[in-house]
Amino acid sequence: MEDRRERLLGARLYLVCDRRPEEFLAGALRGGVDIVQLRCKDAPDRDVIDAAGPIRLLCAEHGALFILNDRPDLVDATGADGVHLGQDDMRVALARELIGEDRLIGLSTHSPEQIDGAAGADYIGVGPVHETPTKPGRPAVGLELVRYAAAHATVPWFAIGGIGPDNVDAVRGAGAERVAVVRALTEAGDPERAALGLRAAPRDRLKATVGPT
Repeated sequence: MEDRRERLLGARLYLVCDRRPEEFLAGALRGGVDIVQLRCKDAPDRDVIDAAGPIRLLCAEHGALFILNDRPDLVDATGADGVHLGQDDMRVALARELIGEDRLIGLSTHSPEQIDGAAGADYIGVGPVHETPTKPGRPAVGLELVRYAAAHATVPWFAIGGIGPDNVDAVRGAGAERVAVVRALTEAGDPERAALGLRAAPRDRLKATVGPT
């Protein structure tokens, strides 16, 4: 198996979602999702483990990475490739002790100081770029922090927060090579086409979104 960190370097599209139908996940993965993060806030351990099983299998089938949100203690039980932490979650160093060196740790960042202080993380999320209902009360950081990450981040990073087909080009123009999305795929009528559109070059995005004319 290709090293997880090598696969991370090649990742461009990251999906964050709760438990979803397998048809949705398979479509998103066919469309080019490279990483799926399972986010089941406050769910019992057994529910997280049950939800993780189909996602792990589908990710393996499509060569994608599977990340667990917030729960380094369940990484082994779910077979996840790593864990994603928020600034108020377990410290990166302690999570590393729990999951080992072979698995990945992601860290959310919301300021230049947090980007600079992300030692030990394998990748970071930068945002929320735009206000989003998935992070209520969290102010948008705008494109300025995306530009800061492009100039200063020392690990792979994903712009996240309210990113969709209408603004992904501006986010990429600010320096983001990788983006993470939630609603742009979970609310899409056709997740495969939506994923293809998010990955497409600007010239090809309209074709991927609306189809042939």
